[in-house]
Amino acid sequence: MNSFDWKQLLNPEFYILMELGGIKIGLLVILFIIFAETGLFAGFFLPGDSLLFLAGIYSELLTQQISVGNDFINVVLLASLVSVAGIFGNMIGYWFGVKGGTYLYKKQDTFWFKEKYLLQARDFFDKYGGKAIIFARFLPIFRTFAPIVAGISSMNKKKFMVNNILGSILWSFSMILSGHYLSALFIDKFGIDLKEHIELIVIGIVLITTLPVLFKLLKKRIHL
Repeated sequence: MNSFDWKQLLNPEFYILMELGGIKIGLLVILFIIFAETGLFAGFFLPGDSLLFLAGIYSELLTQQISVGNDFINVVLLASLVSVAGIFGNMIGYWFGVKGGTYLYKKQDTFWFKEKYLLQARDFFDKYGGKAIIFARFLPIFRTFAPIVAGISSMNKKKFMVNNILGSILWSFSMILSGHYLSALFIDKFGIDLKEHIELIVIGIVLITTLPVLFKLLKKRIHL
């Protein structure tokens, strides 16, 4: 019996093709990962962007059990389910932030924590909160912790929910529809099956989503 390769946990295709007792559970696994990435704030290492892009490529497989017989509706249904999972995940993350905020405001300043940082974070979300929640969806790690910081910073609940819903819909639909229709385009126009180039796709998406963050961090270090 082959030993389990832990590197598979970083491969989005592993989750999409997952089976349990011969039953395909890829869709359920994807929904849980999207929820956990923010709701349990323990999934920041999971391949969120590439997972959704590949979900679009494998949409026919993922929607087999819920198919309504129309390709477009199936893809929209898949993206909608992912959106809901992301919305609820952010809500849980926000709730944790709200509940932990009282403790943090009473906490004495230490080397690792200073109240002024918390107040600055609250001011930041008062000014840029909406955009921060939306943009964070497209940035690894940030989308995991953004709703928690929003809760700690006492961001208005209604404002948070509006941008939470908008950000989740934009993220899930853009990633899944891009994967689905680019896959069809490459097959029709170039005869290239993107399923045979999964590793290159994952590497490309990781670079696209992380380079802006790395650039900002590098720029900040240069100005220090």
